[in-house]
Amino acid sequence: MKIDTDMVDYIAHLSRLELQPGEKRAMTEELERIVAYMDVLDRLDTQGVEPMSHVFPVKNVLREDEAAPSQHREELLAGSPGGDQEAFLAPRAVE
Repeated sequence: MKIDTDMVDYIAHLSRLELQPGEKRAMTEELERIVAYMDVLDRLDTQGVEPMSHVFPVKNVLREDEAAPSQHREELLAGSPGGDQEAFLAPRAVE
């Protein structure tokens, strides 16, 4: 597949990039190398190879959820500069 400057301009537009003329030439060459490598990968014999989503086995490393007692609300709100005895109050950030 031949990568031309129109395609580079289109990809740059989608990526919200503004490329200078020298950068466009470099990007064209780089994209052509990437596409050429994809052609190499496309020629590989993958018959009998089972598809996978990850290179390494994936396992859940998180612990099980367990209910545990928390601190009292009064203790948590004691150090806050402002509160209404129920929650932290913060100045409005968005109008």
